[in-house]
Amino acid sequence: LKSNPSNNEEKEAQTQLTKSDELQRLHSQALSAYQQEDYETAISLLDEILAVCVWDAELRELRAECYIKEGEPSKAISDLKAAAKLKSDNTEAFYKISKIYYQLGDHELSLSEVRECLKLDQDHKQCFSLYKQVKKLNKQIESAEEFIREGRYEDAISKYESVMKTEPEVPVYATRAKERICHCLSKNQQAAEAIKLCTEVLQVEPTNVNALKDRAEAYLLEDLYEE
Repeated sequence: LKSNPSNNEEKEAQTQLTKSDELQRLHSQALSAYQQEDYETAISLLDEILAVCVWDAELRELRAECYIKEGEPSKAISDLKAAAKLKSDNTEAFYKISKIYYQLGDHELSLSEVRECLKLDQDHKQCFSLYKQVKKLNKQIESAEEFIREGRYEDAISKYESVMKTEPEVPVYATRAKERICHCLSKNQQAAEAIKLCTEVLQVEPTNVNALKDRAEAYLLEDLYEE
C-alpha cells in the first residue's frame, strides 16, 4: 500500500488483513479444540484455514493427528503425504505414514514409507526400529506365500505361525495368518482343522470371501454339502 496507494489497493489490502485476522482467530480456536480433545471441531476449523493456506505443512500435520484420533487413518495419510512433500526432511511424517499403514495391515506400503524416512536420516531411531519389525514380518509373509505357490502347505503353515509370533499386538496380522493357514489346511485335506480356523476368521470378518471359500472346500471334504 505504501509503495502504491490507491482506493482499489486499499480495499484489497483491508480485505486481506481482515481475512488474515479471521484465520488467526480460527487457528487459535482449532488449537484450543485439539487441546480439549474435541477433534471433530478442530478438523472443521482446520478445513476452513487450509482452504486458504493450502501449503501449510504444520496445519496438515495437526489435522492428520485429529484424523488419527477420530479413527480416519486414510484421511490422515493424505494430509501426512502432503506434509512430507511440503517440508523438506520431514522424517516424522514418513514415520507416521508408515506406522498407520502397518496398523492397517499393509506391510508392503509401510516398508516403502519407512525406507523414505531412513533415506533422509539413517540414524532415525523410531524409523529404524519400525523398519526392522516391518522388514522381518514382510519377509515371513513373502516366504509363506512362496511356499503356498509351491504347494508346500506344512511349511507355509509354520511360516504363518511365525508371523503371529512376530506381531502379536496388531490383530489384523493374526486374522490374515489364520485365513491363509485355513487355506493351507483345506488344500492339505485337513478338513476339520480348516473348518475350525476359518470359523475363527469369520467371527472377526463375517464377509471374508477367502475364508468362506476355503471353509466351503473343507465342508466338501467332509461331505457336509448343506453347510
